[in-house]
Amino acid sequence: MAKKPYYITTAIAYASGKPHIGNTYEIVLADAIARYKRFVGYDVRFQTGTDEHGQKIETKAFENLSTPKEFVDEKAGEIKRIWDLMNTSYDKFIRTTDEDHEKQVQKIFRKLYDQGDIYKGEYEGMYCTPCESFWTPGQLKDGKCPDCGRDVHPAKEEAYFFKMSKYAPRLIEYIEKHPEFIQPESRKNEMVNTFLKPGLQDLCVSRTSFKWGIPVDFDPKHVVYVWIDALSNYITGLGYDVDGNSDEMYKKYWPADLHLIGKDILRFHTIYWPIMLMALDLPLPKQVFGHPWLIQSDGKMSKSRGNVLYADDMVDLFGVDAVRYFVLHEMPFENDGVVSWELLIERINSDLANTLGNLVNRTISMVNKYSGGVVNNAGVVEDVDADLKDSVRAFRIHVNECMEKLKCADALTEIFNIFRRLNKYIDETMPWVLGKDESKKDRLDTVLYNLVEGITIGASLLASFLPDTADKIVAQLCTEKRRVTELGSFGLYPSGNRVTDKPEILFARIDTEKMLDEIAVRFPSKEPEIPKSEKPVVVEKSEPDRVEAVVKEEITIEEFEKMQLQVGQILSCEEVPKSKKLLCSQVQIEGRVLQIVSGIKSYYSPEDMVGKKVVVITNLKPAKLAGIESQGMLLCAEDAEGKLSLLTTDRQDVPAGSMIS
Repeated sequence: MAKKPYYITTAIAYASGKPHIGNTYEIVLADAIARYKRFVGYDVRFQTGTDEHGQKIETKAFENLSTPKEFVDEKAGEIKRIWDLMNTSYDKFIRTTDEDHEKQVQKIFRKLYDQGDIYKGEYEGMYCTPCESFWTPGQLKDGKCPDCGRDVHPAKEEAYFFKMSKYAPRLIEYIEKHPEFIQPESRKNEMVNTFLKPGLQDLCVSRTSFKWGIPVDFDPKHVVYVWIDALSNYITGLGYDVDGNSDEMYKKYWPADLHLIGKDILRFHTIYWPIMLMALDLPLPKQVFGHPWLIQSDGKMSKSRGNVLYADDMVDLFGVDAVRYFVLHEMPFENDGVVSWELLIERINSDLANTLGNLVNRTISMVNKYSGGVVNNAGVVEDVDADLKDSVRAFRIHVNECMEKLKCADALTEIFNIFRRLNKYIDETMPWVLGKDESKKDRLDTVLYNLVEGITIGASLLASFLPDTADKIVAQLCTEKRRVTELGSFGLYPSGNRVTDKPEILFARIDTEKMLDEIAVRFPSKEPEIPKSEKPVVVEKSEPDRVEAVVKEEITIEEFEKMQLQVGQILSCEEVPKSKKLLCSQVQIEGRVLQIVSGIKSYYSPEDMVGKKVVVITNLKPAKLAGIESQGMLLCAEDAEGKLSLLTTDRQDVPAGSMIS
């Protein structure tokens, strides 16, 4: 049976400079989606590339004492190098300077002109050079470009225009009949209500003020403007031909299943591009997803501020899969994500080194220590095994549900929930205790088998997101990744198979202070320059917030000693269903695990909690909160505004279970 085709594209990167980590996020996200679609059985075509024409590039080439072609060759090579560095599995890297693309763009322009959709006129307005866009005075924001906020200048030139308004009613009808076309849905409302319904102006589609572009073949003093040139790459890259001699690739994969783009260029892809396709009498893409931005914790990335992060710098310090995990995990579905060195290090330590890396390493080590490296399913089953298997199956289903909705961050969380559940299983079954009793050998073998099987399933799902890490895991388990059709079963790992006798550390824990010191030396940030006409603002120091503590009745030392305070390590954490305040944590205290319910959901996410070393009252009488038993209490500090902060140890090497006195 033939596989169903699936065509996914990214926006083509503008070849004017090196892409930062926010730009790189898009190609990594597209790669994760493409890999997952292949995993579940689609015949995937994944296209990316570079947009290489325009006045901005012509100007930069002049400033760099090179020709525009030499300039874009260098920049396109740099972009492709970073895409390859991030291990992205694209099938086609298109450049708008490709000869076959340029030829089809000229033919598209002529066809639209011949049928009366393009006409010659004159444009006069305010022009933004970085955006290469004309604006009317009413469209400006505070006298600046409404897209980028930069200065504009008056400009007037002869140009060809595309009759956008002719197709606007048809596009509105299409969007209303296809609610899945623009995602997330909030962006659909913006396009329809802000741009389409108020009325579209005809679109300038040629320029005469610069030469670096595709010439209009019947009027060579004009070059085709970015809209037709860049947007048509999605069909020219498949071998589309205006004259009807399109390649079989085009017939197989068009219309695109997904255009993945940044939210800032949504208007071009959901208004300009569909109208062009309608004018060409071609099918519209099935879905356009405008993803949010990945921004610095101190604001949008800016070279002038010295706060731009580049993927290759991050990879050099932490490795490809650590960076892939971070950008995929930290980006919400609709809202902007935040990137910082501190947050990246925290995620590597808590999720990759602790939750995943430590799980794989200690599982293989226990198989070698207790079973001579042989994984044997002895079939000695207890109730906890069934719960583990049910949990793994449920998380697997959730992963697919998330990916169907393009919620990659949520899908990654579900995969790591498998690894968190396996860590919890270790604490529930305590293999180190079973290993001391020869009569429990078969039970120990079963526990270790279940761990290896669960890790194999998790690694198979992880492969779309962290491909190298998934390969390393199954290689150490001496097995192969599962096919999607095999993931419904638990117990396919061959009993009697042998794991490696030298487990590799997948992700080493990072000393945060030392790493931040190294980063500060390697990538010193710049303070924003203050114009000479402006004086620095002096901020007066204020008194620190005072907390009015409630004075309680005195107690004796004997009464205090009744409380057992210990250090605990949070192994896993999840939200309590139907509760706005509660989180339920599994906290390791020496050889036991306490379940503790805490009202701290407003201040910590479940992901934030995992791995923390916290202060716990461990001899508190169990109580039920929201129907869930809580077996202890996490201690917190409360400020003047009632905000809570967990009491944690300042050293991560303090063992769980250490007494506090």
